[in-house]
Amino acid sequence: MAEEGQIRVFLLDDHEVVRRGVHEMLSMEPDIEVVGEAGTAADALLRIPAVRPDVALLDVRLPDGSGVEVCREIRSRDESVQCLMLTSFSDDEALFDAIMAGASGYVLKAIRGTDLLSAVRDVAAGKSLLDQVATQRVLERLRSGTSQEDDRLAHLTDQERRILDLIGEGLTNRAIGEQLNLAEKTIKNYVSSLLSKLGMERRSQAAAYVARMRAERGRQQHEGGPGQ
Repeated sequence: MAEEGQIRVFLLDDHEVVRRGVHEMLSMEPDIEVVGEAGTAADALLRIPAVRPDVALLDVRLPDGSGVEVCREIRSRDESVQCLMLTSFSDDEALFDAIMAGASGYVLKAIRGTDLLSAVRDVAAGKSLLDQVATQRVLERLRSGTSQEDDRLAHLTDQERRILDLIGEGLTNRAIGEQLNLAEKTIKNYVSSLLSKLGMERRSQAAAYVARMRAERGRQQHEGGPGQ
């Protein structure tokens, strides 16, 4: 059990050497305890709810998905878990997805050890490590990207739009087929078609896309709609 005041951290990285190095560094700190680790998104989604860490340190790119997807799922279940994204690559797309998923921070693996320790402590204290310039850039993209997203949606058939919405709700092809009274293979063909039209390769990208559109609609409703 963690001592009073200790920060409980969970590590998710598919590279064992990286995990071991970060684990060892964190464990040397008297105020930090590593309560679990995983090498895949699926394993992390099983283990994180069981150990309830204060901070989940999540690798963005994983063999079976993305740390961003793990962040989104974990935060939807328990907002007390703060997520700190760790990646080898710096790009707006990953930053955009991390912010939309509710991450508190986004740091590169090239970060110095002392800076990573500070990041973990800051995130555990409820601070955001997403700098204002980067966040503003993402929010501007969210606002200006609506028309471009609508252009892409215009190429989808009504059935593909329905299936896209159901993908956004997390339904499998089988579940979508049952809801629409279509064969699972037919749904798979629809999914392949809509991904191609949206310029995407993975189902997870489509789910994130739907989440972004819904977030934008919610923002516009909150502000009284565009142009008001």
